[in-house]
Amino acid sequence: MSGGAYSLWSLRAVALGCVSLGILAPVAAGMWQTVRAAFGSLPAIGAFGPDAGPWADLLAMPGLLAAVRLTIVTGLGATVLSLMVAIGVCAALHGRRSPRLAARVLVPFLAMPHAALAIGLAFVLAPSGWIGRAMAPWLGWDRPPDLATVNDPWGLALILGLMIKEVPFLLFVLLSALTQIPVRQQMAAGRALGYGRGMVWIKVILPQLWPLIRLPVMIVLAYGMSVVDMALILGPSNPPTLAVMLTRLFSNPDLRLLLPASAGGLLQLGLVIAAFALVWLVQRGLRVLGGCWVRRGRRGGWTEPGLALTVVVLSGLVVLGGLAMSAMLVWSFAWRWPWPALVPDSWSLRAWMAPAGGWGRALGHTVVIALCSAGLSLLLAIAWLEGEDRARRGRARWAEVLVHVPLLVPQVSFLFGMNILLLRLGLSGSLLAVIWAHSLFVFPYVMLALAAPWRALDPRLGRTAAALGAGPWRRLIGIKLPVLLAPVCAAAAIGVAVSVAQYLPTLFIGAGRVPTLTTEAVTLAASSDRRVTGVYASLQAALPFLAYLLAFALPAIVHRNRRDLRGQVPE
Repeated sequence: MSGGAYSLWSLRAVALGCVSLGILAPVAAGMWQTVRAAFGSLPAIGAFGPDAGPWADLLAMPGLLAAVRLTIVTGLGATVLSLMVAIGVCAALHGRRSPRLAARVLVPFLAMPHAALAIGLAFVLAPSGWIGRAMAPWLGWDRPPDLATVNDPWGLALILGLMIKEVPFLLFVLLSALTQIPVRQQMAAGRALGYGRGMVWIKVILPQLWPLIRLPVMIVLAYGMSVVDMALILGPSNPPTLAVMLTRLFSNPDLRLLLPASAGGLLQLGLVIAAFALVWLVQRGLRVLGGCWVRRGRRGGWTEPGLALTVVVLSGLVVLGGLAMSAMLVWSFAWRWPWPALVPDSWSLRAWMAPAGGWGRALGHTVVIALCSAGLSLLLAIAWLEGEDRARRGRARWAEVLVHVPLLVPQVSFLFGMNILLLRLGLSGSLLAVIWAHSLFVFPYVMLALAAPWRALDPRLGRTAAALGAGPWRRLIGIKLPVLLAPVCAAAAIGVAVSVAQYLPTLFIGAGRVPTLTTEAVTLAASSDRRVTGVYASLQAALPFLAYLLAFALPAIVHRNRRDLRGQVPE
C-alpha cells in the first residue's frame, strides 16, 4: 500500500479502532459479565454457576410484576405521547409560523439535565408546590392536600417529566429531517386535492419522515423504559419502576442480591428489545393497513382539532417546564415560605454559603468530567468524519448504528458488568473511569449533532485549498474547522449537557467515591431540605446553560469581522 493511500485510511482506521475498543468493547464486556452473573457465575462472591437460581430469586421478589408494568406504561406512554405532540406541532405550525420559533423556546428544556428538571417539577407538582398554593385560596385549603401528585402509583408525574424532556429533542430531530423532504410542495399538492393539513402529514409526509427519525425515537424509547434519576424523583416508590428496583438491588449491602439484580438487568434489556419489536410490528402493520386507507382517498378534516390540541399540550409543557426551572432557583434562595404564599416571606443566601463543605467538590468533579468527556468525544467525532472525507468511501450506516449502541442498551444492563472489569483493573471509583463511562454516552450525541453539518459542507472549499497546495491537515485546521466553528461549538455544548446529566454511570463506575452535582441532587431530592436541593439542582442546570451560551457566543466573537454580502451584489 502506498504512503498516500495509507494516509487516507489511517485516520479512519484510528477513529474506528477507538470507537470499537473504547465504546463498543466495554458495552459488550459489561453485558457478558452481567450475563454470567445472571446465571450464577460471580466468583468474587463465591458463586460458581451456572444455575437458574438468580432467576428464581428475581421472580420471587415482591412487586416485580408491578415494576415491569410501570416500566412498560411509563416508557411506551411517554414516548408515544411525546412523538404525537412533536409531529402535531410540526404539522400545525409548518408553513404558517415557523416551528423553529417553538424550537428556540424549547432550547432551555433540551439543555436542562433530567434530574434538575425532575426536582423543579416536583417542587411545582407537590401538594405544597406552586400549583397547590395557587389553588388553595379558591378551594379553601388551609394545608397542603393529601394527594399523590408526585410519586403517584400510576407514574403520571414521571410520564409528564419525560415528555417535557423528550418533546424538545424529538422536535429538533423532526426539524432536521424535514430539511430533506420537499414539504412545502407536497403540502401544496395535497391541499389542492382537497386534503386537510393533518391528513397530508399522515398520508404523505410522515411515511417519508419515519425512516429518518426511527433511530432517535428508539433512543428515546430505550431511555424512557430504563431511566433511573427521574424515576427516583417523580416515579412511584413502592413498587418503583424496574430500573429503580434493580439499582437498589445493585446498591444493597447484601452481595448475594447482585445475582438476581443481574438477571433483572437482562429482563430490562428484554423489555426494551420487546418494545423495539413492537414498534417494528406496528410499522409493518401500518404499512399494510395504511396503504389500503390511502387508496380509499378520504380527505377528512377530523385531524385539525388534534393538531390544535398538540399546540395546546406543548404550551402546557412549556409553562410547567418554566415553572420547574423557576421553582428550584426560588427554593435555593428561600428562607421562610409559609403556606399558601406564592413567594417566600424572607430570603437567604445561607444554602449557598458552604461550597467548601458542600457543593464545591461536586461542582469541581462535574466540570472536570464534562469538559474531558466532551473534549474526547469531540476529537473522536472530528477524526471519524475527517476520516470519511479522506477515505472517500462515504458514510458507513452500519458503523453509525454501532456508535449509538450505548444509547439503545439500558444502562443498568451493562454498567454493573463494566464495573466488575474496572475492579479487576483497579480503576473502579477513579475519576478517569468515570470520564470514560461518560464518554460512552456523550460521543453518540456529539456525532449526532456534528455529522449532518460536517457532511453538508461544500466540498469545493477543500478542493480549492488542495489546488492551492494545502495538505489534508492544513485543510482541516485552516478551512473546515473555522467554517464549521458554530456546529463544532454546539456539539461540544451538547456533550457537556449530556455528561452533566449522567447519573447511573457516575453512581456505578464511580462507586460512590466521585460525587457530582447529579448524584448529590438525586440523593438530596429525598430529603426534607428543599433549599439545599434547590442549590444543587440550580448549579446542575446552570452548567449546560453556560455551555450553550459559550457555544453561541464564541462563533459570533471569532467571526465578528465577517461581512454579510447577501443582497449587496448587483444583479
